[in-house]
Amino acid sequence: MSKFKNTFRIESARLKGWDYSNPWWYYVTINTKNHIQYFGKIIHNDMEMNALGKIVHEEWLATRALRKNIDLDYYVIMPNHIHGIIIINGSEAETHCVRLGKDKTQISTVNVNASPDAFDASLRIVGNCLSDIVRGFKSAVNRKALQIGLTNFSWQPRFYDRIIRDEKELYNIRKYIELNPLKWTLEKEQPENIFDL
Repeated sequence: MSKFKNTFRIESARLKGWDYSNPWWYYVTINTKNHIQYFGKIIHNDMEMNALGKIVHEEWLATRALRKNIDLDYYVIMPNHIHGIIIINGSEAETHCVRLGKDKTQISTVNVNASPDAFDASLRIVGNCLSDIVRGFKSAVNRKALQIGLTNFSWQPRFYDRIIRDEKELYNIRKYIELNPLKWTLEKEQPENIFDL
């Protein structure tokens, strides 16, 4: 462990020298703080989402609407985390901002260079690298959690990511995501059973 400002810090698991805005397929896992089960329960090997779990689902899908250069592949929302595959297809040609509608459910994009109201306070820049995508998702869920009165909800500060190297690895990750609810009962009490990619 290294020190930053005389405090120990956890080293980044990021691949050194890799530009995370590169067009590629990325596997991510985003956990709740202290692994608290905020999103629902596994019942008979199926995830039963509560109100916050449904928000997580909506915001995960909204990620694609906000960023024209990404796609979403397999994903699963679990009681205390989400696994998903994010595909970055390439950098967007123009910088754009996102405007939320008055009811906060409609989203529209604005070309910064062409729009006379590009500096309107209701607009915000949308980044295209993996950490910006995850940060935006987490932030949107936090905001909506507060709106429904869940003031104690919090994400773990970081997230796990893996650059998917080949089709075999993609197949294994998809299978892991697909089987995650089924494996929940086995894994939650026995960490040694966790599937290793």
